[in-house]
Amino acid sequence: MAVATGDSILARSLITDRRSTNFGLKNEVCRGKVLPCRAGGKVKGKGKGRVEVKAAVQIGGLEEVKKAKEEMGFDVVSEEELREKGFLGMRKTKLVCTIGPACCSLQDLEKLALGGMNVARLNMCHNTRDWHRDVIKKINQLNEEKGFCVSVMIDTEGSQIHVLDHGASSSVKAEEGSTWLFTAQKLEGSPPFTIQANYEGFSEGIEVGDELVIDGGMASFQVIEIVGNDLRCKCTDSGLFLPRAKFSFWRNGKLVARNSELPTLSKKDWADIEFGVSEGVDFIALSFVNDADPVRQLKNYLYMRSSRSTRVLAKVESLESLQKLKEIVEASDGIMVARGDLGVEIPYEQIPTVQEEITRVCREMNKPVIVASQLLESMVEYPTPTRAEVADVSEAVRQYADALMLSGESAIGPYGQKALSILQMASSRMELWSREENRQSILHQRRLGVSLPDRIAEQICNCAVEMANNLGVDAIFVYTKHGQMASLLSRNRPYPPIFAFTSDNGTRMALNLQWGVIPLLVELSDDDMEANISTTIELIRRKGMLKPGDVVMVVSDLTPTHINSTAFQSIQVKTVV
Repeated sequence: MAVATGDSILARSLITDRRSTNFGLKNEVCRGKVLPCRAGGKVKGKGKGRVEVKAAVQIGGLEEVKKAKEEMGFDVVSEEELREKGFLGMRKTKLVCTIGPACCSLQDLEKLALGGMNVARLNMCHNTRDWHRDVIKKINQLNEEKGFCVSVMIDTEGSQIHVLDHGASSSVKAEEGSTWLFTAQKLEGSPPFTIQANYEGFSEGIEVGDELVIDGGMASFQVIEIVGNDLRCKCTDSGLFLPRAKFSFWRNGKLVARNSELPTLSKKDWADIEFGVSEGVDFIALSFVNDADPVRQLKNYLYMRSSRSTRVLAKVESLESLQKLKEIVEASDGIMVARGDLGVEIPYEQIPTVQEEITRVCREMNKPVIVASQLLESMVEYPTPTRAEVADVSEAVRQYADALMLSGESAIGPYGQKALSILQMASSRMELWSREENRQSILHQRRLGVSLPDRIAEQICNCAVEMANNLGVDAIFVYTKHGQMASLLSRNRPYPPIFAFTSDNGTRMALNLQWGVIPLLVELSDDDMEANISTTIELIRRKGMLKPGDVVMVVSDLTPTHINSTAFQSIQVKTVV
């Protein structure tokens, strides 16, 4: 890689095929031809953090730009945010909302999309497939008709012991001292003080005196009698039973292992996955992943189904998953830190450091990470969060998590839209503060690429972010087919936003989960990179989102379709005039 200073700042590697690579120290490539690089230009500061660069190819008023579609694939929310706040004011942390009965109408989904929802999560534990199909249809309708870009994620149920029925459509209150029967029997109706479990062997190995904990501490019981396969329990800590609440058993302060013999993917999970594939969902999140095998199994299945655009996320929510964290992260396309279930299996005080470690490992291995569970838990019932919850959200942003997720706050709470707005405001504020205080964490640059082209792409992205931060450019434009260089740029957490131009809709929806990336769907030429740059910048300029003096950095990982064409990976800095 070489950098030529002057009117154009370039770092390019010329790759004629995958076996031979030539480096031009003082050359630049324009439309397949190697031309001398111009010299004598100056890079001057223009106020604090401001850089003016005279580009070798000036952008603006280009007659040769062919008439293209006026719509750039911008989603309406990002476009409005850019107009209102400018490049450096755009939010970079992505927001995931769990869709439930409280927000499943077309109007409510539109309000969440307008509020900044990047990914809609559907928990397959709840509701019917017809209900989920209807929600997916509404989201697709909003994307197509209203100009949103909201991805869809389904979350498998996984092998877990949970409440099948507790006699209420929402929640029931367990009062201290009350006696309850836990059973796997299929009962007619909903007898009072009776909890039906989903797994017939739920009571195996349980002893009188053991503690039964609901949803990691929402309510607690003590086993006072074993009646066949049923458990009679006395409530020791009053609390709420939510629909399909999960429960665990403790003995002498230690978790009683319950479901190690159960497969990660049940028959129901496979049926739900098949449903998700047929509906074209963008992400599948696997619950209770204890090792990398089920992740690989599902990815192989998706490959055979030709569903390569569907990404597989692994939920880290057990002690076993922590012990095999790196192999799970490596096998998956991303991670969800399910802090609620994880908090059942490890001491409370370990959750903050474990969350930070998982986030660090994911970023080091270039996999997006979602911090989930109980972010604004009080807003399931109340219109304002606690100050501690806002501090918790801000800490996840400070750790550079890719995304934050609402669960019950949006799915069943009456204040889901407000909860989303609080996530949006808190994350934007913390991002700004971190940048102003220059608190960007130092990433241990673990080398990911094996082949020479992959290593070149990785090094280019590392250097591009350093240059973008030092030069104070307004935005980074990346042209990508599968999202590789967009994710590598995101991994470095640059100050300016990353606009990822792709002609593949699956790539666009997958990039919705990457920190700082605004994906745009646009037709690209594999063989004329300069035309891509000129056309896209001109179209954005026409929409009024680029103004004279704005400086953009350009990188690309497009591969030519013709054997005689020259592909290049580059760093270019251009000024809009």
